[in-house]
Amino acid sequence: MKKVLVLNGPNLNLLGTREPQIYGRETLADVERLCQQTGAALGLEVTCRQSNHEGQLIDWLHEAGREIAAGPMIGVVMNPGAYTHTSIALHDAIKGAGVTLIEVHLSNVHAREPWRRHSYISPVARGVIAGLGLQGYVLGIEALTRL
Repeated sequence: MKKVLVLNGPNLNLLGTREPQIYGRETLADVERLCQQTGAALGLEVTCRQSNHEGQLIDWLHEAGREIAAGPMIGVVMNPGAYTHTSIALHDAIKGAGVTLIEVHLSNVHAREPWRRHSYISPVARGVIAGLGLQGYVLGIEALTRL
């Protein structure tokens, strides 16, 4: 069975309570459940992980790169949270490990503060989905099956 890794970055563990007018009332558990359901419908094994720590995310990206190279994993769907706008290290990890990645954001980052409009992740992502809420994860997983 082919695999997909879903990574969520800092503060996404606060979904449902953090600024629900922007991020919605769904929780991280809701995101993970939807990703699992989507994977099951597509015949994929989906693993979901969240960390507030950049180094942990980097380690998981390196691991994903090895699994993609070996064949069992088709790619990563990642919501890097605020690291989107700050982390050259995540950019380098994705690029260096050869990770096929779909970048996902719950909100439309381009309609928000000017500093949210820049992504260090987008240049090394195969695609970017923003502003579609939880459905962005579904579309990201589906996109990986079509690449």
